[in-house]
Amino acid sequence: MATAIGNLVAYRLQQARGETLAWQVLRVELPHSHHYRLVLRHPERVLDVGFSHDAARLLDELSNETVEALRQRYHDAEKEGLSPVALRHVSEDVDFWRDDFWNWLG
Repeated sequence: MATAIGNLVAYRLQQARGETLAWQVLRVELPHSHHYRLVLRHPERVLDVGFSHDAARLLDELSNETVEALRQRYHDAEKEGLSPVALRHVSEDVDFWRDDFWNWLG
């Protein structure tokens, strides 16, 4: 389901902006858990401030949908031209130096 949601958000964002975007949907494996990450970028610009806000808005909209409604939206997007990217598996070790605990120490 994360693959479908990630692809759908990226595709809808691409449509809304009228620009071609590149994206990846990642399953980030940690030692005892995992999470998903959507990586978006504009192929011609290094910095695009609007990605975070626009993607968060689309994710919020999709979070209220049922599984069947999401499935239907995904299939509709495929019919419109969505070329989904496959889920990539990556592993990540815990980096204690980036933990928020260390930020409190100054």
